[in-house]
This record gives sequence, structure tokens and C-alpha cells, in this order.
Amino acid sequence: MNDIPGTDLPPYRTAGLSTALRRLRGAGSWLLLLCLLGWPVATECAAEQPEEQGQTWDFDSLPPGTIPSALHIGTFYDGRPAGEWKIIITDRAKSPGQVLAQVQGKGSDQTYKLLLFEGTDSQNVDVEVAYLAVSGKANDGGGLVWRAADDKNYYLLRAGAIDHKVRLYRMVKGIPQPLKGIDRNIPAGGWHTIRVVQKGCEIQAFFDGESVFRLCEAGLTTGRIGLWTNADAVTYFDDLRLRRLK
Repeated sequence: MNDIPGTDLPPYRTAGLSTALRRLRGAGSWLLLLCLLGWPVATECAAEQPEEQGQTWDFDSLPPGTIPSALHIGTFYDGRPAGEWKIIITDRAKSPGQVLAQVQGKGSDQTYKLLLFEGTDSQNVDVEVAYLAVSGKANDGGGLVWRAADDKNYYLLRAGAIDHKVRLYRMVKGIPQPLKGIDRNIPAGGWHTIRVVQKGCEIQAFFDGESVFRLCEAGLTTGRIGLWTNADAVTYFDDLRLRRLK
């Protein structure tokens, strides 16, 4: 018989594990080990992959009114900068007292404003950011970009309170290809978090700490992370976190 209850694995796979498992403390450690072994114990296995290297940005130590050279603003098709991005001081910051803001409050629904972070090239990632929708009539909210080859080819997870949706896209040559989405009641006027975990083809999307959907998508393989708005949305971003997964 197996010495780990509730599994169908043969004894030769479990006999050497029971001692190690007893030494693990906390449900998180158990879940992580079981995920690594490929056991179907939870839908959150993608989010429990071990981290290899982490980076965080709270934007609080950067000079206001500027954009660091490591942040690359995309371009519209006519060559103009894709949005007006800057560090600003605000008492509305999630972690006091500065945010990274996209403040250009005009544009059509096909006006995609994108900022890429140089030096973040990665394949398997766990990336999260907080956003505050400041204004916008045609659109509001914000988006998280990863596996960006350039400013026209990337994955995008976006959320907005006007359409009350969380959506995932593959952008190819600047054209959005919808992959998955859900309707979601998104309260206006407060901070929200969007997070994505991708390992191989498996993508898991989170909104405000809750897993909202998952899928397998292998169209894009590696690239930078970034932030995104569109149309007339003015949006603040704070506490961006990137973990590269093994």
C-alpha cells in the first residue's frame, strides 16, 4: 500500500517521500512539492512553481516627471510615442508616495499605449502589478504585458471597470487576438491587482488575488514585461513584481 493517503502512486514512488514530506511544515510547502511531482492536487499549481530570480519596482526612489532609460515607451504606427508615461508624486499611491503613470487622456479604442522594461527578458514568469483607473470614458483600467518581442508582439492581460471584463490577448503585429476572458464586477475608484503566471504553454490569470481562468497557449515564447493602457484611459501603476520561474 501507499504510505501517502489519497494517492494512486505505486509504493516505489512514495516510499522515499514520506520522510521528506513529514519534515515540510505548512500547507504551502506540501502544495509546492506535490505540484512539482505533477500530482493533480490543486488548480493553483502554476502559481506555486519555484522562483529563480525576482525583481520589484515601487517607483518611489525615481525622480518625478521622468522615465528611466531602462523603460522603453512604444510607438504608434505614425512614430509618435505610445502614451505619456512618467513618474509622479501622489497621495493616491498604493505604496507611498510615487507611481508610474500613463497620463495621456485621449485616443481611440485602437490606441494602445505601451511601456516595456528592458532587462526583463524571460520565458516562464510570475508577474503582478497594481493599477488605479484614474479616468477614462471610452476605456479605463490597465494591462500587464509579458513575453514581448517588441511593442507590437506580446501577451496582454487587461482589466477595466467600464466593460467589467478581464481579458487575455495575443498581440501580433499590433493586432489583438482574443484568447480568453470573463465578465467581472470591477469596482471603480480603487486599486486592483492583475497577475499572470506562465510556465511553458500554461497560463494562469489572477485578478485581485483570485484565479479567474487558465489556458494553454504557446504562440509566443520569450520576451520583456511591460505595462499597457488604451484609448483615453489615465492609469496609475504601482508595486510591479517579476519572478522568473525555473
